[in-house]
This record gives sequence, structure tokens and C-alpha cells, in this order.
Amino acid sequence: MYDIPCIIFAGGKSRRMGRDKALLPFDQFDTLTEFQLAKFTPHFKNIYIGCKSKTKFDFKANFLEDLPQFEDSAPHIGLISAFEALKTDVIFVVSVDAPYFNSEHFEKLYQNLDTYDGVVAQSPNGNQPLCALYRKSILPHLKILVKEKKYRFAHLFEKITVNFVVFEDENIFTNLNTPEDYEKVHNLS
Repeated sequence: MYDIPCIIFAGGKSRRMGRDKALLPFDQFDTLTEFQLAKFTPHFKNIYIGCKSKTKFDFKANFLEDLPQFEDSAPHIGLISAFEALKTDVIFVVSVDAPYFNSEHFEKLYQNLDTYDGVVAQSPNGNQPLCALYRKSILPHLKILVKEKKYRFAHLFEKITVNFVVFEDENIFTNLNTPEDYEKVHNLS
């Protein structure tokens, strides 16, 4: 069981989905968030749901709400909020809408942590910044980028040391961004 906190990011706006994907039923669970929570719970001592507000969830969990001074919704804000709330040097983040990324994939990232500021999964289609480990050392950079409203991870990666860990299987990173994505995956489960 890992000491590193696992944070399931479930605070996105779900614009392309048209409804909150964190609340969509998935597999045998009432919500995709509960599916992710159940999947990672056996492997991590501390698991949190990163979100703008916990009021949308009707189940018990450890929630990490975005700090109130931030109006925007962005993963950078979720990372700042997590590091400010948790007294830890390293966190693992995974997006709620990446149901096939699991603890074995996390282990591959963890084995490559070394002294990097970030260890980010890289698929054949590109970087996966929400399947990653980050150190608290990125906090000053995040604060500047948020102030400048530069929310692309490419801006952060220019400022920190990152180890991109290659995964050959793109399916691990299947994201549920649209109703079509969801229907395709939901019909398989």
C-alpha cells in the first residue's frame, strides 16, 4: 500500500460530454468517481476526490475542494489546492475519466520518480498530465501560471524537470470526453 496520496481529479466542466462525467454510471457503480475510488482504494492509504465543490457528490469520501480564491476550473488549481491542503512532497493524480489507468500503471510511474519534479505518462498520442506524479516543488510555478491564466501543461513542463514514461497501449488512456466515448466504453462494461 502506497503512502503517496492518490487524488482523483473530478472537477472538470465536462463541456463536450454535456453533463458531469464524474457522475455518470460506470461498470457496477453509481458513478465513474465511485468506480475510480473503489479501484484505487486497496492500493493507497489516502485517496481524495479533487473537485470544485463536494456538494455534487452523494457518497462519502475524502474530498479536496479547490481553494475558494480561485474562480476558474483547471487542473493547475486542483494541484495547488492539493499541495496546500496535504502536507506531502509527492502526489499521484489521475483523471476521473480515465477508467483503464490502474495501480500497475501507477507502479511504472512510481519506479521512475527519482528526483524529478514530475513523472508523466506518455501514450502514443501524447502526454497524459493527469496520469502523473508531481512534487511540491512545482507549486511556485503553478501559482505564477495560474496568475497568468496559462493553464496548458506545456507551460508547466517548460519550467520543471519531467520524466515522461512511455506506455505503448493507448487504450490505457481512453478518456470519456463525449457521449459517444461514454456509450462505446459503457456498452463494454
